[in-house]
Amino acid sequence: MPHATQHADAVVDAASAELDTALRGGPFHVALRAAIAARGLPLQRVQHHLSRYGVKVGVTSLSYWQQGARRPQRPESLRAVRALEEILHLPDESLIRLLAEPDGGEGSAVTGQSAGRSYRSLLEASGILEQLLGELECPVDGGLHTLGHHERVRIGSRRELLGRESQHIVRAHRDGVDRFVAVHHGDPGCAPERMTVHALENCRAGRVRRHHATGVLVAELLFDTRLRTGDTFLFRYGVEDGTAGVSREYVRGFGAAGGQYALQVRFDENAVPVRCHRFTQHSAAAPRGGRQELPLSGRHRSVHLVEPRVRSGMVGIGWDWDWD
Repeated sequence: MPHATQHADAVVDAASAELDTALRGGPFHVALRAAIAARGLPLQRVQHHLSRYGVKVGVTSLSYWQQGARRPQRPESLRAVRALEEILHLPDESLIRLLAEPDGGEGSAVTGQSAGRSYRSLLEASGILEQLLGELECPVDGGLHTLGHHERVRIGSRRELLGRESQHIVRAHRDGVDRFVAVHHGDPGCAPERMTVHALENCRAGRVRRHHATGVLVAELLFDTRLRTGDTFLFRYGVEDGTAGVSREYVRGFGAAGGQYALQVRFDENAVPVRCHRFTQHSAAAPRGGRQELPLSGRHRSVHLVEPRVRSGMVGIGWDWDWD
């Protein structure tokens, strides 16, 4: 069977090449998925091997990790990542480093300015977010697929993040969905206890959870109906902030692929930046790319971007003040 043998060798070589590329450039979930595929292990076997290292991780969590829907954050999860490096016969630190802060830290040369939050602070906020979502008994899969999301951000006269408004068009992919959990992560120095949530259309505000140290606010938005599988729904809400100092960017993260996303940033007439740009990022730990200058509308003092179909990762708009 020489042809079958040659084909198998080619498949192995291709898998090894894909793994090498993923380990060098990331992102983490791509590298993990390539490593598991190269070893040919089902997730149940990976879980079994982890248990032999004294680490308990569910098959669902492993699946989310390799899809990019969630990232290892807690100490136990990071222990699992180190164990995976041994189980999957990977070099030491090869996976962990993809979760670590990128070279350049907060003042990355890619952005040309100081980022609003370091990866370390984002990692801490993600852990708090998981805790707050748990308090609201919010499952990882909320049962909704986003068809469209239009977000409007307002920058005030003190150059602060004054607030934002979001309009969502969603489709239910299971029966009984009657709520959406919104997350707001303010700029450094913000005070979540002074922020307010407004249900603007087709929803009403439910429970709200805040965490001062990380600037995270989580709000439950209740629908007046229970959606059935396939039902579409449109709702709108806003968050009033204005509690932090100078704002320099706004970033939106996506755990999985979705529909259209549009972001508009409008500036106060007394606080207009000298230039604006858009950017993308595979994850909080990855370097930024896709930088593109955005024209500032003179009449409306705003900029915008449109993603026809979002992918897992982050997209945002940054701006420079005249004294930066």
